[in-house]
Amino acid sequence: MQDEKGLREGYHRGHRGKGSRGPKTFRRGRAVAFLQMMQLKRSTIKQQLDEPEYESIRQVLVGELKAIDMVINEFVQLFEIQESEMQGSTMNKEKGMESNETN
Repeated sequence: MQDEKGLREGYHRGHRGKGSRGPKTFRRGRAVAFLQMMQLKRSTIKQQLDEPEYESIRQVLVGELKAIDMVINEFVQLFEIQESEMQGSTMNKEKGMESNETN
């Protein structure tokens, strides 16, 4: 048992394969990936707002959009995610589409 435990402890204490990014970088990458997923959901809801078949649930969609915006903003602040970390994310793409809509 001690051998098993010793191996496990040794593995957890510092064993990393070559090219490992480390736990903080890995978790941060997952946080950015989650944020991108939330932005994709936001984009989908925003598209549904403009489609006539969703007119009957428009108020629900507006509420969901506000809620997801709040979650995204809090998530960005909590994890201190910078705009540069979200390169290629849907938020950047959507900002571009919004600026085209206002022109």
